[in-house]
Amino acid sequence: MNRYALFLQHRTKPDMRAEVQKIWQKHMQPAIDGNAAHEVYVYSFGADTDRICAFQVYSSAEEAGAFLKTQAYLDYEREAAPLLEGPPQVEVLQPQWIKGART
Repeated sequence: MNRYALFLQHRTKPDMRAEVQKIWQKHMQPAIDGNAAHEVYVYSFGADTDRICAFQVYSSAEEAGAFLKTQAYLDYEREAAPLLEGPPQVEVLQPQWIKGART
């Protein structure tokens, strides 16, 4: 399985999670929805009201890198950065099995 997966955790400035979500919905949601290389994307909230988590599966590491250069990502990053405590915590994962995925 050559897929490339990431688990990201963003820490927002206090009470800014909803504002970051609006920016994400404006730029990222349509870009991800239209990107065939994003095979799985889960945008999530937990109990911590200043944290955003995302789990992503790309068709390859190269596709993940290419997405970071898109205008949608750059616009999101520019608008969201002032509302975040810093860069996200990123864990790169090596998927071993994904339900329903073709090898």
